[in-house]
Amino acid sequence: MVTLPLRLTGDGSVESPVPSEHVGRATYREWLWRHVPTNQKYSRLYAYDDFVELWPSLADWFAAPLSKRMFDTENPVPGRNPHGGASVIMPYLSYLSLVHGIRLDYDLLFARTFASPFTASARTAGLGIDPDTFERYVSRLVQLGYSTQGALTALKWSFGRMLLHRGNPDMTALTMADVCELRCAADSFADRLWVEPVREFYSRSRGKRPSTDPAETFRRSATARINGAHLLLFTIGQVDAAPPGRVDAGSWTSRLAPAGTPPKMTAVIERYLRLHLDANLGREQSVRHFRDALRRLVLWLREAHPEITSFDQLDRKHAEEFLRWLGEQTSEHTGMPLALTTRRSIVTLLARFVNETAAWGWDDVPGRVLFTRGDIPKIARTVPRFIPDHELTALMSAIDQLPDQYQRAALIIARWSGARRDEIRRLAIDCLDAYPDGHPRLRIPVGKGYTERMIPLHPDAAAALRPLIELARTRRARGRFDPSVGRSVEHVFTVRGKLLSKGFLFDLALKTACTTAGLLDSQGRPTISAHRFRHTIGTQLAEGGARLQTIMAVLGHRTPHMSLIYASLSDPTVKQQYQAALDRHLDGVTLAGPAAQALREHRLDPQAVSWLQTNFLKTELELGHCLRLPQEGPCECDLVLTCSKFLTTSDYAPRLRQRLTTEQTLIGDAVERGWDHEVERHQRTADRIKALLSDLGEERQH
Repeated sequence: MVTLPLRLTGDGSVESPVPSEHVGRATYREWLWRHVPTNQKYSRLYAYDDFVELWPSLADWFAAPLSKRMFDTENPVPGRNPHGGASVIMPYLSYLSLVHGIRLDYDLLFARTFASPFTASARTAGLGIDPDTFERYVSRLVQLGYSTQGALTALKWSFGRMLLHRGNPDMTALTMADVCELRCAADSFADRLWVEPVREFYSRSRGKRPSTDPAETFRRSATARINGAHLLLFTIGQVDAAPPGRVDAGSWTSRLAPAGTPPKMTAVIERYLRLHLDANLGREQSVRHFRDALRRLVLWLREAHPEITSFDQLDRKHAEEFLRWLGEQTSEHTGMPLALTTRRSIVTLLARFVNETAAWGWDDVPGRVLFTRGDIPKIARTVPRFIPDHELTALMSAIDQLPDQYQRAALIIARWSGARRDEIRRLAIDCLDAYPDGHPRLRIPVGKGYTERMIPLHPDAAAALRPLIELARTRRARGRFDPSVGRSVEHVFTVRGKLLSKGFLFDLALKTACTTAGLLDSQGRPTISAHRFRHTIGTQLAEGGARLQTIMAVLGHRTPHMSLIYASLSDPTVKQQYQAALDRHLDGVTLAGPAAQALREHRLDPQAVSWLQTNFLKTELELGHCLRLPQEGPCECDLVLTCSKFLTTSDYAPRLRQRLTTEQTLIGDAVERGWDHEVERHQRTADRIKALLSDLGEERQH
């Protein structure tokens, strides 16, 4: 049964329930004749007569079941409507609500369709709705990225129901409470659509056969329309809370623990994850990984040890069983065994969960070591997988043909910036400027490294980004709160007030581009991922001779470890020096130093050559290289220039000449001071340097 609607006044007191009597026929007729077109006023008056005859008491109609309140009839009284046609009562109910302040319940408003109060100014004048305000709202929503029809549908459906439920035609008075009440009511109605009577009337009210899934159909359409109205109210500042979107945590934090988890475990999981979210102990994506790892543990316990109801019952034996079970699990998406990186992440996060909760002294937690570093699966360290030039050329040609400008720009920026996917999708509208010489410069937002950075950007990427920035400026959308920086940000990759997903910008776009470029594996899957652009730009920077600090700055590495991989694999100087020292047949290469003779005469064994090829960078000295092997022990002297392991090449000639100049300066100083021994020592060093330069063919007058 439906209770009588109550109204709250401005001070919070409850007004009287709806009146039991209808508005008088003369009063309603006078209003119709003043505000409704001629071709509709009679049919509405006849529908009023039919309704009053069937329901003399308005209070009884409100209290009746929904099935009896769906009033539309085919002329129940013969001759009442001489023109024929159905008696539609919704116009009268809209009049009661917007003119006389009677609140209509959401069940009725969801279960039936009705002519929107916003259809034309001539029909809204008597209802108190300002058509100019509504048109301004529609135009603003179109500016945010909606089509005109989409904006009309969203606002008519949502505003119409909120106003009729409030019994107040003032759109500017809608609040966040009204939006939340509409959402909750829509969710509740969708849940009850599986009840056969409600499902029947919902379908019949639309003149269609019952849907196979009416709940999902209604929920999806209602959510989209409510989000549109919510976005409009948020953008114009009428409500402060942003509509739910992909950047909000509410879509997943409500399901922190699996259904059926014992209460003590549920309490610990929710406390732990919300602490990391609220205290900003980790990025939202990291907290999701924690949740997924804990879910796997809970699901295993439910299956293998249903008697365990609290984490403090776990011991090392359970941990070992879980590790064996985890090694047998397969991926839901591929059907293949879980990747080593996935298993590694799960064990690492569970170990951290156990250690942190024990250190904090929580109740109902293990409080002891369950997982050690030895339990974490070992993975091979691989080199970065850059995109070969011929594949990169074909792929970029296919990307240029993508029809969606957001997908196209996101991939081009990834190609030329090396930024991560989430960093690109969260670019702000003020992210692009230029160096003093006019070259574009990109500000990449706080991401995995918790640091903003400014990097040079290729002109092609800047050209793809500028139209999106201008479009975002034109829309003038209200900034959304970005938890990574702790403030509101106006993003570039936003449509209809929502950040575009990484799946849409990168995964779907690359699938299309790789298909066009023919870059698919035997199973038809793309061979290029968005992260390989990052490896490619790192490799190209290293091969171009960029310094380690430059690679770190562009890629946003917090430590030099990853950047060193690019530098050690691709440094052109290392390659040149390696070839100069170890390839005797390279034309134009001159060697000098005691070790040069050993190389010429093949007196280095294969093992030594192999070690030098792998570790040549480590052998570099100020004036050349030391070919001493690890098994020979540490060097115990400082006689670099005369050591039998010393080797230098013509590349070091400038440094040798600089050192010779220094030695000659020191000789002059020692002569002035009368230090004969120092004069002799520095003279021997100078003579040795001159001999090396002579061997290299670099002798000059000094």
